[in-house]
Amino acid sequence: MRLTATLGASAIALSAAAGAASAEDLHMIVCGDDTGAGIPKQAALIEQWESENEGFDVTVEFVPWGQCQEKSTTLAAAGNPPAIAYMGSRTLKQLAKNDLIVPMELTDEEKATYAAPILGTVTWDGKVWGVPRAFSTKALFYNKDLFEAAGLDPEAPPTTWDEMYEAAKAIKDNTEADGFGLAAASFDNTMHQFLNYVYTNGGAVIDENGEIVFNSENNVQALEFYGKLAEVSQPGPVAYDRAKLTPLFSEGQIGMLISGPWVRSDVGDQVNYGIAPIPVGPMGGPGTLLITDSLTVFKGSGMEDQARDLVKLLTNPDNQVEFEIGEGFTPLRPDLPQVAELVAEDPSWEPFLAAIPTGGPEPFVTDYVGMQDAINEAVQGVVLGEVDAAEAIEYAAEMLEDYK
Repeated sequence: MRLTATLGASAIALSAAAGAASAEDLHMIVCGDDTGAGIPKQAALIEQWESENEGFDVTVEFVPWGQCQEKSTTLAAAGNPPAIAYMGSRTLKQLAKNDLIVPMELTDEEKATYAAPILGTVTWDGKVWGVPRAFSTKALFYNKDLFEAAGLDPEAPPTTWDEMYEAAKAIKDNTEADGFGLAAASFDNTMHQFLNYVYTNGGAVIDENGEIVFNSENNVQALEFYGKLAEVSQPGPVAYDRAKLTPLFSEGQIGMLISGPWVRSDVGDQVNYGIAPIPVGPMGGPGTLLITDSLTVFKGSGMEDQARDLVKLLTNPDNQVEFEIGEGFTPLRPDLPQVAELVAEDPSWEPFLAAIPTGGPEPFVTDYVGMQDAINEAVQGVVLGEVDAAEAIEYAAEMLEDYK
């Protein structure tokens, strides 16, 4: 196995295997760097695969996040694709429709190791186009001290949207903090944040047949409530993406926010906080946005079968969960005994795992950026009071027809 790290336009060779000149080079692009605790496990599995597949030498290229997906698609469009690449699952439909990737050909037994909503993040037209490698869900973080200062029970987090709004209002009215952290910047995680409300109110963006179903009462209610939260949030939510809210929570400036498990390490012991499932809307039930990044096999390397085989080895249940625990990712398969041990050691994982069976995927469209812009425009218009929710949803739904 050879490892390379791409820094800007330059590639730095870190090591080379003997005999590489006589072996076929299976090129694998991974987003990020090689510092994660799960990377040695991945490297050991690749070396195992190489020993069982003579004549193939795997070159793993680590490319910075802002460049990695674009590099893979650019190489593929130029006729020189990587054999395997780490891609946001939201891109798979577009890649498949452009004939740049191949189906993963999972068996029914392999599919059964995933919860249906997770498999839904990589499935289009009845085929699985990538295998999930990284995964996140969301939950409600709340400041227990601010709850108590506002006259609320710190051991009774809100379970409905109305309860969440009333708790946020109590914090804003009775403390020096704002009640809620609201993201409304022109950034992808503004759409992600809003989709948490869509899914906890029984809504959707696109159905299993590829039809846009965004213009629904469920989604109008979700957007109305999102706009209502601006009354009790930090000032100027259109200046904030989700990442900018975490420091406010760490400093006790906001009482609640919805985010992923990484916030626990970001906040540390600066705040006495609790974690709870995302509160539900009047037309829905428990839910969350499910986001996966996948290992996908590109078409045209001449090694599609070998690439599929390696991806399946890396992501089988035992190997994947060991990688996830090392990297600190949300486990994809919550029923494994290793995950039960993880939750026993750290019960704060429970709200993130409990939401998986009822979560919803990033919508599968052929123009992800177009979809993101359409939904963000609707969110910003309502948050700023420039348009009512029903009109914003209707207009966004019309725009989404061009991106499905």
